[in-house]
Amino acid sequence: MNLHALRLFHVVATTGSVTRAASVLHISQPAITAQIKKFEQELTFPLLKPEGRGITLTEAGEQLAVLAKRLFAVEHQIEQFTEEFREGRIGSIRLAATYLPANFLIPTWTAKFKQQYDQVELTINTTNSADALRQLINIEADIAIYGGITEEHPDTIHTEILFQDELWFVVAPHHPFANQHVSLQEMMKVPFVMREEGSSTRERLLSLCRTYNMPGPKISLQFNGLHEATTAVISGYGANFVSSLVVREHVQRKELCRVYVEGIHLTNTIAVCTRKDEPLPPTARHFLQMIRETPHKKA
Repeated sequence: MNLHALRLFHVVATTGSVTRAASVLHISQPAITAQIKKFEQELTFPLLKPEGRGITLTEAGEQLAVLAKRLFAVEHQIEQFTEEFREGRIGSIRLAATYLPANFLIPTWTAKFKQQYDQVELTINTTNSADALRQLINIEADIAIYGGITEEHPDTIHTEILFQDELWFVVAPHHPFANQHVSLQEMMKVPFVMREEGSSTRERLLSLCRTYNMPGPKISLQFNGLHEATTAVISGYGANFVSSLVVREHVQRKELCRVYVEGIHLTNTIAVCTRKDEPLPPTARHFLQMIRETPHKKA
């Protein structure tokens, strides 16, 4: 079927005359008439018939006009969809993230992103850094975001460091070490409240003690979540070694105080990973650009 001729017929049927159709399409009236006559020959039945000084639709023309209207309405929807998808206004983003960015960065990022791209569907899978990279490699995620020690990854993965997040020792305000400078040896005499075995900050603290050849900390309380561990320290027991992202606001509100351990300055890497040499979907590209442009709090 000649879709060009069908489109001409559709405009004639919609406007009600060849003259108005010619004005809309910027084509001469004779050209439109000739194309439709040829189209009628192809179909083997008439679509238009004279009526006074104008034309009207035949019975077949009226039925075909209804179908043509539906067809070109769908065409318009397809054009609108492709434009919106190409510009990243619709679609989806699959994020794989470790605990720290998933809980303390991504909620703010996604809220800001959705204010501009409300039709984009976001899926966030919170996992460990190794699994986040696995999901990225296996095309189960578009972007992987992690906080901690930089993971080893294959050459097919591109890593972009967003910023460095400090690790802080914190205690309650009434603690004798609050806002004080102490040695690592003194700090290790304080009971610690930490997350479960395997958590990245706990492993960093143990590694720090091994580096300086001293006994590890006494972990007197252990929780499966950062919130519970932080709350226990705020309530007045022990110390915590934790990301500044987690406790910065508590310190600003004077619910917690830092302890400055002499010669110790450790950081977490907050980074985003993508598949190298593979273009991101427009939606993910916009999200990544927004992350880059978002100011990050400094210690």
